[in-house]
Amino acid sequence: MIVITLQRKKCIGCNYCVELAPAQFQMSKKDGKSVLLHSLEKKGFYTLKSPDETIYENSIKAKKACPVKIIDIKQI
Repeated sequence: MIVITLQRKKCIGCNYCVELAPAQFQMSKKDGKSVLLHSLEKKGFYTLKSPDETIYENSIKAKKACPVKIIDIKQI
């Protein structure tokens, strides 16, 4: 199980996450910030839980590239 968390409020709209993991992220046309697709929001944190292990590698690349360090990935 892969758990991805995004602190969307702190996003600066650099687009790295979308370039590296387009299956998980896209940019909002409304405010220019990253959107974690298929996620649930709770207190400003957007979380996606996926049994698909194939998203792990690209998600880690997106986490490492994020200049404001607002993406967290866990493998449980």
